[in-house]
Amino acid sequence: MSAPPRDRMESQTTPLGIYDRPQYDAITGIEVVAIALTALWLLGALAFFVLIPSEGPQEFDGLRFVLSVLTVFLPVAMIWVAATAARSNRVMREESARLQAAIDGIRQSYVAQQQRGGRGGSDASVARKLDEIAEAAKKTETALATFHTRRDRSLPVVAPKRTAESEEDQGLLALGTPAEELSPPLPTEDFIRALHFPETAEDEEGFTALRRALRDRRTAQIVQASQDVLTLLSQDGIYMDDLRPDMARPETWRQFAQGARGRSVAALGGVRDRTSLALTAGRMKQDPIFRDAAHHFLRLFDRMFADFEKTATDAEISSLSETRTARAFMLLGRVAGTFD
Repeated sequence: MSAPPRDRMESQTTPLGIYDRPQYDAITGIEVVAIALTALWLLGALAFFVLIPSEGPQEFDGLRFVLSVLTVFLPVAMIWVAATAARSNRVMREESARLQAAIDGIRQSYVAQQQRGGRGGSDASVARKLDEIAEAAKKTETALATFHTRRDRSLPVVAPKRTAESEEDQGLLALGTPAEELSPPLPTEDFIRALHFPETAEDEEGFTALRRALRDRRTAQIVQASQDVLTLLSQDGIYMDDLRPDMARPETWRQFAQGARGRSVAALGGVRDRTSLALTAGRMKQDPIFRDAAHHFLRLFDRMFADFEKTATDAEISSLSETRTARAFMLLGRVAGTFD
């Protein structure tokens, strides 16, 4: 099955390049035909009532008026019902074509890897793809740094107070102290907002929080790992905004942070979308790049949330569980068997 025509379906991409979604034209040939038929019918009805002479003055007949209105506008309604059905049918065919093309791509990639044979060729392909992902991550960081360069003036600059204790502590700092040890901790609100990623290209608050998060080394690791898996999932048409998982209680998240696994934290695997689960499970088995990226992300999320839970409130845990990063964890964790 061939891919959908480019003139019928375009891609809407955010600056991060991980939320590509199909965007269809507002007016297509179907709507043009429907408009033409509607205009012809209304012109014909107008000509009928205007040009045909009446038989003389008649009293107002409510039933005849209702029938006349139905005669004029009911065909118009039928035309647009048919146009809507035709457009929906076309959209469904194109979505089926996109899904089939994605499945064929996965199948061809798997067959090509099998045909190449030998572990050496497979390792070379894996290393090459890992290098491509790393290069894409570097380009994304550069784009984020140049996309929004306005200095945030809403935050007051407070000069640190010099005390005897602080001066004594400064003498204890040895050469080679990491920069992250000297920088202030990332606010929890910015941390959660960064894990959700910017909504649109105009989401200034989202980009500001993301820039601050990327300055923190440990936070940057989970953000980049999340970006990698979201990018790979979007290639199969899986978007976190489309998922509506069953949200778990903060107590369940705390049990997971404290080391609980299996049935006791099964509520965290609240993703019920069978298509997304099937596509993710199939790619997890067939694509070693995706599998390595998914397991790397799950390890980092596990480590990050164990630290986050120690100081987070129930409200903050609930907010984090609604981010795109947490939804990706729910999906991948269920496929990987974390909650079995």
